[in-house]
Parts: sequence; structure tokens; C-alpha cells
Amino acid sequence: MIFVAESAKEKITDVRQTSGIAPDFFIRVSVTSGGCSGLSYKMDFDNEQKPNDQVFEDNGVKVVTDLKSFLYLFNTTLEFSGGLNGKGFSFNNPNASRTCGCGESFAV
Repeated sequence: MIFVAESAKEKITDVRQTSGIAPDFFIRVSVTSGGCSGLSYKMDFDNEQKPNDQVFEDNGVKVVTDLKSFLYLFNTTLEFSGGLNGKGFSFNNPNASRTCGCGESFAV
């Protein structure tokens, strides 16, 4: 499962409304090679599911990921911080053995 914190849900709802994103679009999260720790998170709106996608719904938000990325994202919580320190979306990933200072990449 991939979880969505209340803070992330509120920001996703806000982005949908201000950007005019259709309700049939969901959040796609994935893991790619790169970043200072070796792996990076990617997140975007999407409306096309692929055959091996893993689909979750938490806190009223539909989240989709590919099977390979899900191996790294299992039990991860998508969060949002609007404060002065680190404004933006972040992933609270219990599978990461280390993360970089900016929080955008990780290693397992």
C-alpha cells in the first residue's frame, strides 16, 4: 500500500482545482535511477493505467505505481509540507536505508 497524508490530500485537491485537472486523473508515483543517493522519486498526474500497475486509494486519493517502483515504495506515505523548511511533496519511505539532504533521492 502507498498512503496519502492529509497534508498531501489537501495540496493535491488544491492543485487539481487551480490547474483545472480533470477528476479522472490520478497520482502516478515512480522510482527512477538518479539523485545523489542513487534512486529518485517521481510524481505526476496521469489518466492511463498500464497492465502491471499497482492501484491504491487512500484518504480519497487514487495512487498508481508500476510494479518495479512498488517494490521500493511499499508502505510509503506521501506527505506535503508548506513550511519554510522544505516546502513541497515528500515521501516518508520506511524502506530507504539512507536519503540525501534534500530528501529527493534515497537508497535501499
